[in-house]
Amino acid sequence: MKFDAIIIGTGQAGPSLAASLAKNGLNVAILEKGSLGGTCVNVGCTPTKAYVASARRAFIANNSTDLGVEINGSVHINLKKIKERKDKIIQDSRSGLEEMFSSIENITLIRGKGRFTDSHSVEVNGKIYTAEKIYINVGGKPRIPDGFKETPFLTNETILDLEEIPEHLIIVGGGYIGLEFGQMFRRFGSKVTILDRGDYLLKNEDPEFGKAIAEIFKKEGIHIQLQSDCISAKKSGNQIEVTANCSTGSPTIKGSHILLATGRIPNTDDLGLGKAAIETDKRGYIKVNDQLQTNIKHIWALGDCNGQGAFTHTAYNDFQIVNSHLFETKKRYLSDRFLCYAAFIDPPLARVGMNETDIKNAGINAKVASRPMSKIARAKEMGETQGMLKIYVETATDKILGATFLGTGADEYIHTIIDQMYAKAPYSVIRDAIHIHPTVSELLPTMLEHPKPLD
Repeated sequence: MKFDAIIIGTGQAGPSLAASLAKNGLNVAILEKGSLGGTCVNVGCTPTKAYVASARRAFIANNSTDLGVEINGSVHINLKKIKERKDKIIQDSRSGLEEMFSSIENITLIRGKGRFTDSHSVEVNGKIYTAEKIYINVGGKPRIPDGFKETPFLTNETILDLEEIPEHLIIVGGGYIGLEFGQMFRRFGSKVTILDRGDYLLKNEDPEFGKAIAEIFKKEGIHIQLQSDCISAKKSGNQIEVTANCSTGSPTIKGSHILLATGRIPNTDDLGLGKAAIETDKRGYIKVNDQLQTNIKHIWALGDCNGQGAFTHTAYNDFQIVNSHLFETKKRYLSDRFLCYAAFIDPPLARVGMNETDIKNAGINAKVASRPMSKIARAKEMGETQGMLKIYVETATDKILGATFLGTGADEYIHTIIDQMYAKAPYSVIRDAIHIHPTVSELLPTMLEHPKPLD
């Protein structure tokens, strides 16, 4: 039962690392307690973006009159068929991983929950497996706050099993998960109420973006109730009743379903980390250094469980960092990484690096280039003028500090900024570039012609 390396979890970082280790001659065991592929494949990016695509089609079908497209008759949403399509995409990904593990020599897939028995040993189904190197890639799970645990509730995982559209979906939490599902199910036909304890949506963004998203959602008929400290829920007949301490709006709301989108926590509470003397922070995230090593030097932590990113792309970059120190000449480090992500609402919000709040808190002298989507020709031509673009530049160096985009296609053209930041290029490189007309991204050089001092 001895291997050169053990990987716990088949999420984004795990399979790539297993393949690399095996191709470099190591005998590898990869453990999985559930379905292959982790969060992204099974309950995250893959299924939700499939649903977002269906919701987008429904929205277009119902909202194209202004562009001269008139549809006679009603648009029917078949959630069961949407789910079947999603399930097929997921199964294809799982099957691809199964084939990969079986086709690469030196990889052994072990099904079951892994727990440390000491720093070199992991128990699975009563059997002990040992290795000189161990890689923890266990991901995260929904956080369920007190006051809801005795009530029938949905999470971002279980809501994907529904085959009937909720009559009234109450969503607790105004982060990107809550917003994506809220807009999605509103477009499917549900009445949707979003409750959030903050003063604006998306608390990690500058307030103007959260407020702009709220206006976009309200136009679609989504009810948003801010400053709501949701403390409990209970079954009331055939409905769910949520009780909240609210400065505005009703303190009691009834709906057919409740979705808890109140954040995620790492899957580290049942790993036996104490027996391996692996250190975690107060939230349960495994502490790592710049190479993703834990305090036990032959054990690494990758993906959501290390608290250094909650995204598929950061998990894959974790693999790249670890792999570079194992087998590559050029070494990668966690500190090389720029924060970047998107909320896949419609229009999407995309972010890289620092925002205005970060810059002011850091005391950096900076400039800002901005443009409302309503001033961009391509957006007007598409009839999608909601949102705004902002790019932040350090005054002393002319380096780009970050950008936040809210607008049609923002999740794609944000990469123009990301690439320039990794190149450590001054903003003038984009300013002086020629972009294709008519596109939204052609306005990035124009925006940067005259950045203004940040107040």
